[in-house]
Amino acid sequence: MLSKKSQYSIYALVKLAKERDKGPILIRDIAESEKIPRKFLEAILLDLRNLGIIASKKGKGGGYYLIKDPAEIDLATIIRKFDGALALISCASKNYYEQCKHCKDERTCGVKNVFDDVRNETDRMLRSTSIADIISRDEELKKLL
Repeated sequence: MLSKKSQYSIYALVKLAKERDKGPILIRDIAESEKIPRKFLEAILLDLRNLGIIASKKGKGGGYYLIKDPAEIDLATIIRKFDGALALISCASKNYYEQCKHCKDERTCGVKNVFDDVRNETDRMLRSTSIADIISRDEELKKLL
């Protein structure tokens, strides 16, 4: 399950992308429209700024805005930033690997093999899905109503 930080970061990025042409958006406006606690959002936006995805402008007309194209912001990058590993078990993780205590040989462990496949497919899907893709899905789903 995704952490609140990952979920909120995706909601905030979608909001910033949808309103990209309006200029910087205040934290207060993002927090209210996306129902994200303001203090929590401040920390998330700082992390996203440090990732080089968003920037901020101080003063009148200030706020946060995207500096990357929404099509270039993939979900794997965001989730790894806030949640770490995509793998569901530690022995299947590439970046957070821990040796399995349950099997004698990981090379012949069916459990690890299945979760390697799950990690690989999850990684592939998340790397190929962008903030722009989410916005496109939003628009398509609204057409169905």
